[in-house]
Amino acid sequence: MTTENLPVLAILGGTGDLGTGLARRWAQAGYEVIIGSRTLEKAEAAVADLREVMAERGVSEITVQAMSNPDAAAAADIVTLTVPFSHQVSTLESVRDALQGKILIDVTVPLVPPRVARVQLPPQGSAGQIAQELLGEEVAVVSAFQNVAAAHLQEGKGVECDVLVSGNKKEARQEVITLVEAAGMRGFHAGMINNAAAAEALTSVLISINKQYGCHAGIKISGLGDA
Repeated sequence: MTTENLPVLAILGGTGDLGTGLARRWAQAGYEVIIGSRTLEKAEAAVADLREVMAERGVSEITVQAMSNPDAAAAADIVTLTVPFSHQVSTLESVRDALQGKILIDVTVPLVPPRVARVQLPPQGSAGQIAQELLGEEVAVVSAFQNVAAAHLQEGKGVECDVLVSGNKKEARQEVITLVEAAGMRGFHAGMINNAAAAEALTSVLISINKQYGCHAGIKISGLGDA
């Protein structure tokens, strides 16, 4: 696929370590990336920092811009949500109309401070299911990236972590797997959006492991053979 045919990507709440980590990797892979935030000034600061970091790595030819969350959602072909669980619903409500007919990659994990190392899934089953129910069937919600440490995404090398990709539409999952690979990881079809609960729950498990062993643990899928 040529750069001209690549979808435009927006990252809502994209000013944190996870959002900017994905933005750096996708921009370096040739995608046009929009960093969205509740305030334009915060998004502009994140873009300036991203350009500085990429220039230090010898990468100057990137296409990245800053917008408010609603403008970013309207301008993009595929939208990624990287906000805390407490802001998930309010952010999605503010961009619901702009997301119709598009893919939403939901990275939300239902962590409930202060016990973030304890699995606490919502009554709906998962954050991914909350998003799908809120946005309706015209939006292809795909859950992914919950088990990837933001610290690894900020690095300039490949990430030793696999990504579980769940959603009700297989074609949408495949598009997200393409983006996972563009970010330097392996992505795997993990079933319907209900299965997002497994990846979301694993995040608390990994937090426990990280605390115990002083690391940034991820997951790897084994037994694939030559698949």
